[in-house]
This record gives sequence, C-alpha cells and structure tokens, in this order.
Amino acid sequence: MDSHSGVISREREVTAVTGWGMLPVTVLLPVAGLAVLLHAAQAHAPLGVLAGVLLGLLAVLSLFGYFTLQPNQARVLVLFGAYRGTVRRDGFYWANPFYSNGPGSGLQIGSKGEISLTGAKKNPRMKISLRARNLNGDKLKVNDKQGNPIEIAAVIVWRVADTAQALFDVDDYEEYVRLQAESALRHLCSQYAYDHGEQYEVTLRSGVDEVSQALTQELEQRLAKAGIAIEESRLTHLAYAPEIAQAMLRRQQADAIIAARQKIVQGAVGMVDLALRELSQRQIVDLDPERKAAMVSNLLVVLCGESDAKPVINTGTLYG
Repeated sequence: MDSHSGVISREREVTAVTGWGMLPVTVLLPVAGLAVLLHAAQAHAPLGVLAGVLLGLLAVLSLFGYFTLQPNQARVLVLFGAYRGTVRRDGFYWANPFYSNGPGSGLQIGSKGEISLTGAKKNPRMKISLRARNLNGDKLKVNDKQGNPIEIAAVIVWRVADTAQALFDVDDYEEYVRLQAESALRHLCSQYAYDHGEQYEVTLRSGVDEVSQALTQELEQRLAKAGIAIEESRLTHLAYAPEIAQAMLRRQQADAIIAARQKIVQGAVGMVDLALRELSQRQIVDLDPERKAAMVSNLLVVLCGESDAKPVINTGTLYG
C-alpha cells in the first residue's frame, strides 16, 4: 500500500496461520529452552545458555500472536506501520506478534491543567466488525426546497466493506458516517419540497420510496472513500417545524375541504344531469328552461348542503 497522501487504500485479504497448528510449537519452545539451558549450564557453554534464554523469550513472545475472529469480523495486519493484509475468515489464528494491536492510549493536558486519557483502543488488536449497523439519526431542523422549516430524521443501515479504507483513509470511520449522513440529509431536503409541490413533482411526503433511494445514492457517493457500504436508508420522522405547524395544518385542512367540495359538486352535477335526462326520456313531466333552472338550483342545494334539507310541499298546481 502506498502511504502517500491522496492515494486510496485497497484491502488485501490474507490467510493467517491456524492457531491450533502453532499451539504445540508454543508449548515445546519453553521445554526446549529449559533443556538447552540445563545442558549448557552443565557443560559450561555460554552460547548454550544464551540459546536457552532466547528460546524462552520466543516462547513468551509467541503467546502474543494468537487471536480469534468471530463470524463477520476481520483483523487488519499492520507491521511497523506497513499494511500487510486483512484476515476475514472466522477462527483461531496465530500471526506475527509484532503486528499492531491498535491505537494506543495516552495522557492529554487541557488548557486548565486537567489530565484526561485520550486515544483509547477503539479497535483492539485492529479488529473491525463487518456486521450491519444502524445509525438512528437525530431530528434535524432544516429548510426544504420552498424554504419552509421542517424537522426530519432518518435511519441508515451500513457496514464496513473495505477495512483498509475504513482505517487508513479517514480518521474515525464511525464519526465520519455520522457526520456525512447528517450532511447528506440536509442536502436532500434542499432538493425536495415537503408538500404542495408542482404537478407530478416528487415531495418528501408523497415520494417516500424515491426520496429514500436518492438518500441512499448520495450516501454511497459520500461514504465510498471510507470503504462503507449502505444497505438501506429510510426517513423515520418528517414534520413541519413547531413555529409553522399550526399554519400548515390549517392549510392542509383547507385543501382537504376544497378537495371534498369539488367531489361533492362533481357528484351533484352528475346526479342533476341524470335526473333531468330520466325525466325527459320517460316523459314524466315537461319542464321549460325556467323550471329546469329552478329544479337544478333546488337539487344542488339539497345535494351540496351540509345539513339535511327540509322540503316545502306545494299542494297547488305546478305553475301556481
């Protein structure tokens, strides 16, 4: 891997030595070292004593090379700052004990003299979980395409796809995902109106599937450099901001009333037309234009009124 700035890291999958195969070696090393040390001491051989001590040190050192991996877990192998590969298969393994065990911890002195522990091992032994994770974002107050303040939140399902990029191309990939998810959600809101868009326009409220797909695509572009794969993203909260919620509620109620009135009028006109045609075809009564107009007016009042009509019965002649 090229360590120059601006170069994208790429994961290389490698296979480590099985731990069960190295276990007998680790057990035999101290026994062999003790045997060599006793033999050298009896023979007064300084080199033999040194060899026995080295075997004992190797036995102790080899104990730090064992590690286990669970399903959907990987370990990144870094030797003296150089990336050597990633072990992805679960099991019991042994690797070079000098492979990095993750970022160390240290002490930091604050501006007021307080001492705090920094750099704690977030990924012990350079292990990374490959499992799917949920990011349940906080409610954000943003402006939509029309400038209306709204509240929005989303849940994002993501996982680490490239361990080398996640560890070496960004400082903290988990924090990177959180910040980029918030930025992508803010940018998404500026592209869509909450509601009441133009004809056939996709809005945040009506086009849930389209908006979720657009959010997923933008997150994939933003997080590709960190080796993060997006499984799914969905809006979990969508509402007007409190300061305009009442005004928008009245607007929605007015729109609903207008839509309902339109349907009622369309239905009433159809019923009046049907009544006039039936009367004419069956020759039940012959009405002149003035009487037809009066009948249409009365029927529309009855059909479109909110309260029940109270008819007045005329017992006289039709034209009286």
